[in-house]
Amino acid sequence: MFQGSIVALITPFRDGRLDEEALQRLVEWHVEQGTHGIVPVGTTGESPTLSHDEHCRLIELVVKQVAGRIPVIAGAGSNNPVEAIEYTRHAQQAGADGTLHVAGYYNRPNQEGLYHHFKAVHDATELPIILYNIPPRAIVDIQPQTMARLAELPRIVGVKDATGDLSRPWTERQLIKKPFTWLSGEDATAVAYNIGGGTGCISVTANVAPKLVAEVQNLTLAGRWDEARELQDRLIPLHQAMFAEPSPAGAKYAASLLGFCTEECRLPVMPLSEATRTRIRQAMQALALID
Repeated sequence: MFQGSIVALITPFRDGRLDEEALQRLVEWHVEQGTHGIVPVGTTGESPTLSHDEHCRLIELVVKQVAGRIPVIAGAGSNNPVEAIEYTRHAQQAGADGTLHVAGYYNRPNQEGLYHHFKAVHDATELPIILYNIPPRAIVDIQPQTMARLAELPRIVGVKDATGDLSRPWTERQLIKKPFTWLSGEDATAVAYNIGGGTGCISVTANVAPKLVAEVQNLTLAGRWDEARELQDRLIPLHQAMFAEPSPAGAKYAASLLGFCTEECRLPVMPLSEATRTRIRQAMQALALID
């Protein structure tokens, strides 16, 4: 159901407020450029510093602008399952195609706690759920046995894997017996991840180079691995530059160079250093994204 280049969409701000016109332009551009899906209100969308009303408004705007042309996977995760259920129900009402749910950051549940957190969300909602496994941010790791147990629930349909462990899809495929979607959560390892059974990437770099990132995914899905590797080699400097400083400052600066929005982020994400700005500009120039 979900595959290819799925952009982890930035949230444009202007003078501290949502820039709704910029958001609509960005969404339209992604559809035109061949992006296969959109995740609004993820970490790259600065979900930790959005108000409840902003969160809901963003999902509504993205779904309306997409107008059914590509899937919308709404960020709905929380370490509070009550809030995660509320956001998921709103995403369904807004018309999203699925939701993305992060593991329990800060309260650090054990594997049994992780299972029951996601089961509670699953049982109280109706949309397909992508689990977001990102131990570097959440501290906790959804272990393969727990992933397989969760996959037995009918509406848990896949994982965004940001563990950095390229053996995970191989291990989890031994345990999960139903159709399941493996999505990389790391741009730099997306091609290698797909060799192990992945079918896509929830991408930060797609905010900057959507056509090229989508082409990498198209090549892997077609089994054209040599061409995918060559294009990924060209993209690696940009992938690395996106995370030279805390995200999404890099992606927003790059989007500002493309004329889509300001580079404004909310605290505690800070403006980029001049060295990183130069690095991003040079990486974009090398790919002919800007003059």
